[in-house]
Amino acid sequence: MQISSIISAIGNNSSIYPLLLRDCGIEVPTKIVLTYNQNKKDKEVAKLAARERFLDEYATSAVWLGGIPLIDYISNWLIKKKGFNPEINPKLFKEEKLQGLKYNIEKFKNLAPEETNDLIRISSPENLKKYKKMLSYKFLASTIIPIAFMGFILPKMIFASSAKRIEKIKQKRQTQNSPIQNPIMRPYFSSEESSKVWNGFKLGNSNNISFGGFSIAKLSSVSTQDKMMITDGGYTVGRIATARKKNEALDVGFRLSGMMFLNFVAPKWIEKALNKISGVTLDPAILADKSFISKVKKGIFILPEDNNPETLIKFVDKNPDSMFVTLANKFKKVKMLKNNIRDPRAYIDFEELGNFRNSIEEFMQKAPSGKKFKNYLLKSKILKSTNILLNVGISSFLLAYALPKATFAFRKLVTGSELEPGLAPDVQKAENA
Repeated sequence: MQISSIISAIGNNSSIYPLLLRDCGIEVPTKIVLTYNQNKKDKEVAKLAARERFLDEYATSAVWLGGIPLIDYISNWLIKKKGFNPEINPKLFKEEKLQGLKYNIEKFKNLAPEETNDLIRISSPENLKKYKKMLSYKFLASTIIPIAFMGFILPKMIFASSAKRIEKIKQKRQTQNSPIQNPIMRPYFSSEESSKVWNGFKLGNSNNISFGGFSIAKLSSVSTQDKMMITDGGYTVGRIATARKKNEALDVGFRLSGMMFLNFVAPKWIEKALNKISGVTLDPAILADKSFISKVKKGIFILPEDNNPETLIKFVDKNPDSMFVTLANKFKKVKMLKNNIRDPRAYIDFEELGNFRNSIEEFMQKAPSGKKFKNYLLKSKILKSTNILLNVGISSFLLAYALPKATFAFRKLVTGSELEPGLAPDVQKAENA
């Protein structure tokens, strides 16, 4: 893979790649070290806190970055087994001027008969209802299962493990200091509560849970990253609910709220700011595309006349072999079939496609002719690549260092102590036993 393609992947703030790099490669190891250092005034608290952070962060990352795509894959397989195609975008259920279920069936019935049959298969009221229901289950599975594990089951498991270690510390101190044994410290949750966790996770009374099939079906079309954001919200609520003490709930709420902002919102703000400063918005992979550069240099790259939806869709359908459509397909602004016909099952976000077109036009308008073009191209590549790496660096610094430090300051303000609020009181009680 070319360096430009790697930089392009980690610079796509709508994908999981920047999250994977920041989360597993930079953020988690740094947070473990900072957690230990913050609690090192008490070695036992420091060791337990670092251990909890290690187990928590990496187990959460495994579910967060691998669990949701895996559940999506299994759900899609089950939908196919029922005779439906999961590639049909639910946004097509609402008829628009230029796309929709009925509109696309009529438009593509002779151009892409096999794909159109997928649409026809769900177009009857009965099948459409079944398909929406399956999409609802898919969305719920890919959000509730990770939320249940990360927000409720995992912390209970970690707390139970820490409780056993604290009990060992207490018993060791009691043996050293006195033959009289103090009453055994109560675990963080009772055996009855523990059995509830292992017997299954329930969100209230299932008979009272009500979802509109269509609204959930619409949600099922959101990206993997958006599902992660939804899951993260539920995970935050779960962590606050399962906190061992009130101060720990406040500590966790502050940290996870900051983490959500810095993972999903801040990188996009940073990207916009850096793009505005540099004046370069095109992806490095496009700037490294020899065919694209050759056409721009020769002045033969053809764009839609404007970003009006009718103009864009007309251009895509009439010029499927054009470089613009090839790039739009590569960067998932449109979806083309192998026979160069637009996939009737896919939905087009005209705002995204229009912005993509405008970015190319802006580059072409700024590009000088002759010998200066090469320098302009090189400068644009360097600026955009630097922007991406800066974005990863800034957001990683904020997540891995600034947020933990802010959390520690918040903790000190609220509790008056620098030590982990969920561990310190019980560890110190055990040490003094």
